[in-house]
Amino acid sequence: MPKQRRLDPAEPWIQVTTTAADWKAADPQLLAAMLAELHLIRAFEETVLELAGESLVHGPAHSSIGQEGGAVGSIVGLRSTDAINGSHRGHHQFLAKALTHVTGASFDLTNLVTEPVQAVLQRTLAEILGLAQGYCAGRGGSMHLQWFEAGALGTNAIVGGGVPLGAGNAWAQKHAKTTDLTISYFGDGAVNIGSVLETMNLASAWKLPFAFFIENNGYAVSTSVAESTGEPRLSARGLGFGIPSFRVDGMDPLAVHLVTGMAEEIMRSGGGPTVIEAEVYRFFHQNGPYPGSAFGYRGKDEEASWRARDPLERVAKEMITLGQIDQAGVLSVRAQAQAAMKAAVAELVEPDPEAEGKRRIKPNLWPDTDFVNVGVRGDTSELADARTLDPLDYTGALTKSRFVDAVSGVMRRRMEQDDRIVVLGEDVHKLAGGTNGATKNLKKEFDDRVLGTPISENAFAGLGGGMALDGRYRPVVEFMYPDFMWVAADQVFNQIGKARHMFGGVNPVPLVLRTKIAMGSGYGSQHLMDPAGIFATSPGWRIVAPSTAADYIGLMNAALALQDPVLVIEHVDLYAQADEIPAGDLDYQLPFGKAGVRRQGSDVTVISYLSMVRHALEAVEQTGIDAEVIDLRWLDRASLDWETLGESIKKTNAVLIVEQGAQGTSYGGWLADEIQRRFFDYLDQPIERVTGGEASPSISRVLERAAIARTEEVVAGLERVRQAMGGK
Repeated sequence: MPKQRRLDPAEPWIQVTTTAADWKAADPQLLAAMLAELHLIRAFEETVLELAGESLVHGPAHSSIGQEGGAVGSIVGLRSTDAINGSHRGHHQFLAKALTHVTGASFDLTNLVTEPVQAVLQRTLAEILGLAQGYCAGRGGSMHLQWFEAGALGTNAIVGGGVPLGAGNAWAQKHAKTTDLTISYFGDGAVNIGSVLETMNLASAWKLPFAFFIENNGYAVSTSVAESTGEPRLSARGLGFGIPSFRVDGMDPLAVHLVTGMAEEIMRSGGGPTVIEAEVYRFFHQNGPYPGSAFGYRGKDEEASWRARDPLERVAKEMITLGQIDQAGVLSVRAQAQAAMKAAVAELVEPDPEAEGKRRIKPNLWPDTDFVNVGVRGDTSELADARTLDPLDYTGALTKSRFVDAVSGVMRRRMEQDDRIVVLGEDVHKLAGGTNGATKNLKKEFDDRVLGTPISENAFAGLGGGMALDGRYRPVVEFMYPDFMWVAADQVFNQIGKARHMFGGVNPVPLVLRTKIAMGSGYGSQHLMDPAGIFATSPGWRIVAPSTAADYIGLMNAALALQDPVLVIEHVDLYAQADEIPAGDLDYQLPFGKAGVRRQGSDVTVISYLSMVRHALEAVEQTGIDAEVIDLRWLDRASLDWETLGESIKKTNAVLIVEQGAQGTSYGGWLADEIQRRFFDYLDQPIERVTGGEASPSISRVLERAAIARTEEVVAGLERVRQAMGGK
């Protein structure tokens, strides 16, 4: 029989409940603020359900009725500079943060609704109704509520999706030498999601001032916690990551407040993250005004037992017992909150002249339809005063450099001059500059700004997104291979790419995402893709793809100056390439949106990027076709050099698009469609394309070569163009 020893968790796991003494010791002003916010949120949510019942809420109405205690208890004591974010069921969290911000958690219960309070209620309701005066100009609606001024980073429709972003905000708070903290709210369903667990690990490893606040309402839509996990005490998740964890009755706002205070002490003192599990209950179904029992997954007795623990009644009862208010005073607070919501509705809704007895949104309050695409990305005004240099036009002194040395050199230069730049990714701090030397010597010189991450793409990509949205730092996130980005697809596309537009089109997202194409290296189907085609069809991203070291310097400098997320694609075939760069100059930007004409010609316009530019030039020489070869450099829809492309197409009347990767994720498919729409009248033949095969590249050297395009495939493409021109 082996010897056994019981193991204890590295950090404490604590259940917290209040006593009569706790209520007696509580500041009366704190209890008054709790009562006020609870009633304002309840009246707000009841109004949303009423309007949803009249089909005036377009989309879901995820009510937080019953769950207000967790949000109010945890937020009422926070600073405005503390931050929160939340999930799709986040009205209560947003309102608690906004109301605490505008009132300082100080309420006169006889005059509850001041002008700032009324403004918060009306603007939040306007946002949920999709109106221009909302906090996100109507784009966010119920599930995407953001007000940076109040420390509300944004609620999130992807379950668990906001957690890594919150961790990024906490990283910025810590490294800006503040004692501020961030709380991320999510439900029992999100506890089992990779992004949440990855972020727990990363936040623990980096000692971030970050609280994982689990609103355990017992059900993910209709699936109970007991069905979905073997450990229904969800705060246990934190113990596996060495995080102090707390469990509390979320229907008791004071208990939540006291637990949050304990967690604050840990986080503000540098002790790292905490987990708080608040047991709460949504009185209604996942969406809409009906109880869960109406759908058969909850019993009426269960619902009644939880309703008897209503946090509004709990706070009122305790305050009455302490002599701080009477029943008439409580009824007055409720009446004032309801009146405030009626006033807010009156500003936004009117009788429908075409349907007796019904109401409609006031037509003049809708956003202008011209606003639909505004803010997908910025206007590039931040580049207006940049010093630009196009290496194709440069006539000054040159110096020799390997491509990869230009990669590390320009990053070193920018980090010297801009202490906001932070580099993070797997192994970027080791191996003498990562797996390819692209971050060579950076860790030695900028120790706390070169962050080697765990293998947790969701967590570190989202953390970079949160850092970018915070605004104090400019993250450069490296993905070792493009294929790994699909592990973090939610953070890359749903979060970072959509953030500016989704939250109103105003807040910048200055993030650079670096990755390398490695076709030809033998790494197989899950390491060798070209991500350009997918990013080009995803909103919000700018894309640059340099084919020379000199272009890399100018493009990376531009990427680091832009207030948008920028994908910088590199190619391993270029890393060892001997190149020339302007001598002693690592500070210029490539002109924004300017393609490079690598060869003048009149027979066909050959369009390419990265290492395939060289293959295209080789193929042109082999065939003798007088082709004009254009190096795109900027690949995204908004940055592409349509003027240079158009001038060339009007001259040659034929197009060959050249890329290396698979047909299915092709960049050229999108580009060909756009070219024929813009320049159809100038084309004498269909657009020809050179791509790899349908399959992803394989490990076998022979099969890998057969799956990708190089010079020989470009030669074949040029011959197809020649034949279409009559063989001349």
